[in-house]
Amino acid sequence: MIKNWFNGRTVFTIIAIVIVMVTVIYSNYLSKKIAEDERIKVENWIEAHRTILKSSDNTTLNLAVRISRDNHNIPIIETTEKDSITGNYINLDSNMVQSDKGYLQSKLQEFKRQNKPIITVISINPYIANKYYYGQSILLKEIQYYPIVQLFVVALFIIILINSQRIHFKSTQNQLWAGMAKETAHQLGTPVTSLQGWVEVLREVHGSELFLPELEKDVKRLLLITDRFGKIGSTPQLEKKDTVEQIRIMMDYMKKRAGMHVNFALETEKPVMEAMISPPLFDWVIENLLKNALDAMEGKGEISIYIADFDTYIQIEVKDTGKGIHKRNFKNIFKPGFTTKKRGWGLGLTLTKRIVEQYHNGKITISQSELNIGTTFRILLNKQLL
Repeated sequence: MIKNWFNGRTVFTIIAIVIVMVTVIYSNYLSKKIAEDERIKVENWIEAHRTILKSSDNTTLNLAVRISRDNHNIPIIETTEKDSITGNYINLDSNMVQSDKGYLQSKLQEFKRQNKPIITVISINPYIANKYYYGQSILLKEIQYYPIVQLFVVALFIIILINSQRIHFKSTQNQLWAGMAKETAHQLGTPVTSLQGWVEVLREVHGSELFLPELEKDVKRLLLITDRFGKIGSTPQLEKKDTVEQIRIMMDYMKKRAGMHVNFALETEKPVMEAMISPPLFDWVIENLLKNALDAMEGKGEISIYIADFDTYIQIEVKDTGKGIHKRNFKNIFKPGFTTKKRGWGLGLTLTKRIVEQYHNGKITISQSELNIGTTFRILLNKQLL
């Protein structure tokens, strides 16, 4: 179990999570260092600003002016000790200050949330002090948002990886289906051909009339199965056929094998409704759905098929009065290996979905299902080639 869990996708995900965690920790460390450095810069700016205001000798102000002038990134607002804005501020949008009376106040509230103010005492008696609230520089904001951007990029790569692996798995699965189908058709071909020859030999044997018709039916059935597997292993040729007649033939075939306690009903909007199908594979679809319905009803109930004609497609609904499917299994019912039966491979509905959607470009879904009431499968088939 551990071996199955510890695969390439899991390793990649763990590495991605570790990278993001390390990035977040390091970015947080850098943010704190930059924040400390910016506070020192603000303190230096305040001191330089005060020096400029107090000094009357311009020759001694070079350093103070340079410090004050070099602050292009950190926004600062000066207030009184009671947080009344004095009108002294830097690195804010002057157009917004003039056009929006609440702009400075909103920025002040924002800076209060971001950093503690720096307080400078102007006079002790009486006590007069100014507060300097400051915000975050662009660099600090970029450092703080960087982990989020990286997390998004890593998540995008994980999604791409999962999607590519899913496509690869599906491609491999398709190749496996095709390979198994071709090999099955190949293996069946020789004995079925031999059986056909023996049937012809038995025609000349006196007394074979009693069992020869049934033997011929079984051989024809084997030929049909071989043909189906042959078409599964390659791209089948679709042709315009009457779906009503195809379904009626399969329903008659299943009636003989269903028992006396199962009732069949076929309802159609029109006597003839044509769609683009591969007859052997389409028959297989209907046969699988009817067999599935018979298993669900356990030999007693009613199976009804309704065929409707729309502008571009034919709709077929196969309804039974069986034990139904739980809603939590709706998404699993077509997956390979999933089955609610005590016996079975869980491939019937998977094969049915493959034939309908991949070979016929159609759609098959569970229209509705209720426990102990029954299930309805819906098939959509195109009238013309897409």
